[in-house]
Amino acid sequence: MQKSLISRNNININGKGSKAIVFIHGYGCDQNMWRFVAPAFEDDYKVVLLDLVGCGYSDPDAYEYDKYNSLDGHVADIIEICDVLKLQNTILVGHSVSAIIAGLASIRRPDLFEKLIMVCPSPRYINDEANGYIGGFDESDIAEMLVTLNDNYLGWSSAIAPVIMGNPDKPEFSRELINSFCRNNPAIAEQFAILTFTGDNRNDLVKIKLPTLIFQSSQDVIAPMEVGLYVHEHIAGSVLNVINTSGHCPHLTAPEPTLDGMMDFLSV
Repeated sequence: MQKSLISRNNININGKGSKAIVFIHGYGCDQNMWRFVAPAFEDDYKVVLLDLVGCGYSDPDAYEYDKYNSLDGHVADIIEICDVLKLQNTILVGHSVSAIIAGLASIRRPDLFEKLIMVCPSPRYINDEANGYIGGFDESDIAEMLVTLNDNYLGWSSAIAPVIMGNPDKPEFSRELINSFCRNNPAIAEQFAILTFTGDNRNDLVKIKLPTLIFQSSQDVIAPMEVGLYVHEHIAGSVLNVINTSGHCPHLTAPEPTLDGMMDFLSV
């Protein structure tokens, strides 16, 4: 079981510590996106890196459209990984949609986890004017984006990657993200995009009881400041760390302040 599990999620384990820290990448990415921060934890933690099924170098035959037709499929995988690897008092780190996946895992099995770190989370990307919620996109924007993704996935990838990265002076990061997108099966990528960009997990935030650190980029088109503030306000006792960088991936574009924030949070 453990061998097939490791192959399914392309799990890599490094580090000397007994306590685990698990990193979960965001939409269209893979575990390599953590390369600037994860190694810093290897002296004190068991560092667990993985690819969500359907992403990166996970087992392509493990993807089930029914299972992964909600975030619950990935939540179940994270919990299974922790159970099979016998991880306890685990630090869970999730980026973007996987910050929500990590939060849902902590709600379902709080006994497995000690702290939660959410990097640029968004519980809902679509604005909800009736309730005064700013998610960053009108419903028509998301609908148009999903049509474009369906019609021309590679073209969509090339257009959206620079928006996600938000650092035109560092085009290498956009190229990396484009390449990551292009490794994914377009049909799987479309299903995951629908879950990511049309989902609404606002009501789940108040159920998160773990000590939680929230990273927010100062300039993020994908998850603007209002979103980070909303998440912070709805997770009791959470810590909000605003990083002075643009884009949705501060662990790539601003790894030093991201790492410093993580270390400070975990030292308490």
